Amino acid sequence: MINQLNIGGLIAKVPIVQGGMGVGVSLSGLASAVANEGGIGVISAVAIGMLETDYKKNFKQANLQALRREIQTAKKKTEGIIGVNIMMAVSDFDNLLLASIDEKVDIVFVGAGLPFGEIFEIFKTTSTKFVPIVSSARAAKIIFQHWAEKFGRIPDGVVIEGPLAGGHLGFKKAMVVSPELNLTSLTNIVKETVEILKPFEEQFNIEIPIIAGGGVYTGADIYEVLQAGAKGVQMGTRFVTTIECDVDVTFKEVFLESKVEDITIIDSPVGLPGRVISNDFVKAIQNGEQKPVKCPWKCLKNCDFNKVQFCVAEALFNAAKGDFTKGFAFSGAKGFKATKILSVHKTIEQLLEEYYITKSKNEILLKLAI
Repeated sequence: MINQLNIGGLIAKVPIVQGGMGVGVSLSGLASAVANEGGIGVISAVAIGMLETDYKKNFKQANLQALRREIQTAKKKTEGIIGVNIMMAVSDFDNLLLASIDEKVDIVFVGAGLPFGEIFEIFKTTSTKFVPIVSSARAAKIIFQHWAEKFGRIPDGVVIEGPLAGGHLGFKKAMVVSPELNLTSLTNIVKETVEILKPFEEQFNIEIPIIAGGGVYTGADIYEVLQAGAKGVQMGTRFVTTIECDVDVTFKEVFLESKVEDITIIDSPVGLPGRVISNDFVKAIQNGEQKPVKCPWKCLKNCDFNKVQFCVAEALFNAAKGDFTKGFAFSGAKGFKATKILSVHKTIEQLLEEYYITKSKNEILLKLAI
């Protein structure tokens, strides 16, 4: 049997964390469906207020309203594990974090920045679990060391995102422009992180689950990263082409129609490279064309909306609604592999079947080698 994933006492029968995808891609529909299958469903909090009709009037209030509603809706649909993904880079991070905890979400996943600051003291008294998202073993060590010294505790796990991930990437552009479509980089980071976290496991007498993501698309991929020492996987792109994914069907069809050469890299206003599926909008911004930006809310801490080339939140939300003339879809490096729209149940069933086939083949090869 495939191992269960234990995050601070929360047990996922299937060691799959559905990656948080914004804007408006992974909401209560997808998250609850994954949770119902024994995985961990994740709602993306980034610019979630754009779901509200009046979001331009009070963007931060709209974010809180939409986030609370999506968490509550997900909890009505499942008794499984529900998480929320929040970017440190957003200007209302503290409000979104506190709202998630107030709604008693099971886990908060935090990326796009180091989780330092007094706000994180709250994890000393809440039952909500905390899992940072990083791109290197070094970053994981810095976070765990800081938490151990500052809070007298450590995060409940860590997500390692490799260079094949979709969306914003924690790597230099040169490292992600033309990547090899294998998981060597990811598994190497996982192995390094396993060793780096051992002293913290000994100090706090707990096992720290490493969750590996970025290029994990098949059951064979799951087998490979678990063999490297990960306890679970994070998968976003594979769940886009599911019936329950919370986007317009046009968004899903873009993945079905994509080819390997369509997966490309852009420079995001966030200040990081981003992996997307190319279209005319993407080609225009890659060629330096300025897209009008009217920003009434400044959703990102470091975004100078008077200078940016385009608004990434609007581009992503337009795409989620099916309008690709004014937007694009983030995608992992293997997004072109999608061939049909399936239910979450069928998708996870396929992943587990692929995993067991790979496991059996490797066990046979090992016996033959002996």
